[in-house]
Amino acid sequence: MGANVRINCINKSKRDSRHERISSIGGIDSKGERWRMDLDDAITAIKNNTHSFYVLYKHHKVGVIISRSSLGNLYLKTVADGKYPNNLLSLKECPLN
Repeated sequence: MGANVRINCINKSKRDSRHERISSIGGIDSKGERWRMDLDDAITAIKNNTHSFYVLYKHHKVGVIISRSSLGNLYLKTVADGKYPNNLLSLKECPLN
């Protein structure tokens, strides 16, 4: 599997909506540079095993996986293990530049 990358920000089309679909994810790479990836590219990267993603929750890495909505749309969420909530949607907004 490829790089395991930390997500520390997201973009949604309606930031204040808890149910709006994530449009992109982002973070800071090992060189200290900001990165951002469209949702479709992130899903493809997971499917192709070129990247895996995680978020930090109370100093623990929580994996990010692909899920399918009741309408058939693919989206990202954190692994549901009963211990950590799906906190991907609560991450701060990624800068747009």
